[in-house]
Amino acid sequence: MHGSVTFQPHDRHHIMSTDSFHTIILPIKEKLFRLAYGIVRDRAEAEDILQDLLLKLWSKREEWDGIENLEAYCYRAIKNMSLDRLASLAVRKTDLPEQLEEQRYFVDNHSPYQELIRKEQHTLIDNCIGELSENQQMVFRLREVEEMSYRQIAETLGISEELVKVSLFRARKKLKELLSGY
Repeated sequence: MHGSVTFQPHDRHHIMSTDSFHTIILPIKEKLFRLAYGIVRDRAEAEDILQDLLLKLWSKREEWDGIENLEAYCYRAIKNMSLDRLASLAVRKTDLPEQLEEQRYFVDNHSPYQELIRKEQHTLIDNCIGELSENQQMVFRLREVEEMSYRQIAETLGISEELVKVSLFRARKKLKELLSGY
C-alpha cells in the first residue's frame, strides 16, 4: 500500500465493518500479538502473523456480520495461524540456537555457571510444557501468560468453561509430575 489509503464508505454495511475493525479488532491487537508470540516465540514471526491476520480480516469484512463473536474468532484464527507457522518454522530453526546462546551471554553478566543453570531451568520448563497436549498448552498459556479469565479462554478456544478448568487442572498436575521427576 502506497501512502495513506482512504476507504470511501459506500453503504451502511461498509461503515459498520470499518467500525468493527476499530472498536473490536484494533483494541485486541496487542493480545493477539502476545498469543502469537507465546506460540512461535519469535517477535518478527509474531508480527508477521498478526499482519497476515489483519489483512485477511480486512479483505473479508463483508463476512463479519455472519461471525457471532468477532473477538473469539480473531483469537482462534491467530492461534491456528501461529501453530501452522510453528510447524513450518520447526523445519528452518536448526541454525538458531547458537545465535541465541551468544545473545544470552552478552545480555547478562552472570557467571557462565549461573547462566547454564538458568538456561537449563528454562529449557526444562519449556520441554515440560511441550509434553502437554496442544489443548492443555493453549489453555495454560492463555491463563498463565495472558492472564485471561476462564470465560475468555472458553470463547477464544471455542470450548466450555468446564473444559477450560479441567484442562488447566490436568496441565498443572502434569507439569508438577514432570518437574518433580527432575
